[in-house]
Amino acid sequence: MLDLQTIEPALTGTIFSGKLHHALITDSTNSDAVSGGRQGAPHGSVWLAEEQSAGRGRGDHRWYSTAGEGLYVSILLRPNLPPARLLLLPLAAGLAAAEAIRATTDLPVDIRWPNDLLIGPRKTGGILLESTGNFAVIGIGINVHQRSFPEGLDTPATALDTEAARYISRQALLVALLHAIERESTTLADPVTASQIPLRVAQASTWINGRRVDVHGPQACTGTTAGLDEYGFLRVQTSTGLITVQTGGIRAPAPASSTME
Repeated sequence: MLDLQTIEPALTGTIFSGKLHHALITDSTNSDAVSGGRQGAPHGSVWLAEEQSAGRGRGDHRWYSTAGEGLYVSILLRPNLPPARLLLLPLAAGLAAAEAIRATTDLPVDIRWPNDLLIGPRKTGGILLESTGNFAVIGIGINVHQRSFPEGLDTPATALDTEAARYISRQALLVALLHAIERESTTLADPVTASQIPLRVAQASTWINGRRVDVHGPQACTGTTAGLDEYGFLRVQTSTGLITVQTGGIRAPAPASSTME
């Protein structure tokens, strides 16, 4: 179980110090954070749970949140940013989460636009950002100790223990994650460093340039990725022209079916 008495000293001097909320089980840490934000919870408040009964991923997908096996955390920020820079917050969160995993495990992490964290072809983490009024909630789920996953997932899943072939501390991962989130928040506050975020994501991802993908969501299409624009939106070259995808997700195209006579 996460031990706040051990975690808190490691956060001294950060925006998260003294603002951790920990539950054994909750429906969704993101729902808790949104509720807290509406009730005036301060910038840097964090909600943690050992288990989620209704964890949520992007696009109304469920995030399987078994007790004590993953990191389930939602972070409330009240960023004073212009709208154009606020659009980069999901990408900044992805960079922070990937950095925390690398720092804790030494594993290479691939970012699948906009917010999936992969090790090889398998998904180990995801990010759900919700913006309401004058605050934003960054929900992050990372598989750490899981040994099995439900069937029928749209992307095969894995856990950090499995990939690293050793025990990975959820507490160390959490501390690294929160420190990385604070660093990326500072990056967003500066227009020069914020403008570099799309390039940094492209450099950290095998999905951003020259990758054949299916786009899921309201701008569904198939094409080849052609980089990110200044707002972090994904460009995809299709048979009918270049499309800038503002929302949704991408996957590798399903293998073409074949028939035999």
